[in-house]
Amino acid sequence: MPDKKIVCLVVDDEPLAMSILRKYIDSVEVLQLAGCCANAVEAWQMLQKTHIDLLFLDIQMPQILGTDFIRTLKKAPKVIFTTAYRKYAVEGFELDAVDYLLKPISFERFLKAVNKVLQTDIELSYPSQPAAEKNSELSGSCLYVRANREMVKILLGDILYIEGLSDYVKIVTTSKTIVTKHLLSSLEETLSRESFVRIHRSFIIAIARINAYNAESIHIGGRELPIGRLFKYNVLGLLNENALIPNGKNKARKK
Repeated sequence: MPDKKIVCLVVDDEPLAMSILRKYIDSVEVLQLAGCCANAVEAWQMLQKTHIDLLFLDIQMPQILGTDFIRTLKKAPKVIFTTAYRKYAVEGFELDAVDYLLKPISFERFLKAVNKVLQTDIELSYPSQPAAEKNSELSGSCLYVRANREMVKILLGDILYIEGLSDYVKIVTTSKTIVTKHLLSSLEETLSRESFVRIHRSFIIAIARINAYNAESIHIGGRELPIGRLFKYNVLGLLNENALIPNGKNKARKK
């Protein structure tokens, strides 16, 4: 994703929830807070005069529900719904929300939602490109993770592989290795399936970074990573398909 800031608007009638989201947004470099509104009327007025890329929208608000408010907009920004009630989850996703955050919202869960927004932008930016060409554009796409008490930017195009370590993941890139508290399965949801593939319960790899592979393992970044039995059919089918792309930039070399 380009370095352009994602302009955000927080809409919530609870001062504490608004304060927490403001703090979270200010701590992520790629986000820019345009303002905070206590109700849908204020939000509508803000949308008329300011370009907003992303709404953090509470559902249970006075005058009109957040879900109903979205239906009134002809061209709504991307939306992450925030609420204390699970019952609205299905309706929220039916409105094509990027994510649905249940209060109280942890920073880790907030960050996962933001990474989904970044991945959505990637997919929208290159809708007509084949997978081989799309991977070459990943140098401008990124995600943010917490490490050593700060937010670290990682370019998706630099990632070699990601290893799950219980409640942590180790992200190995071309220039550094970062360990952060995150579930591998949770991180997998934010990554493009055309660019990354899970090959084992403990490993996700970048398809474009494969050096060689066989039926049992994949060579990448100087390591030989195992292909899990439950993942083998999907992984080998995907890699064999990519290997047959004429003049493909990301063609994997069979071992």
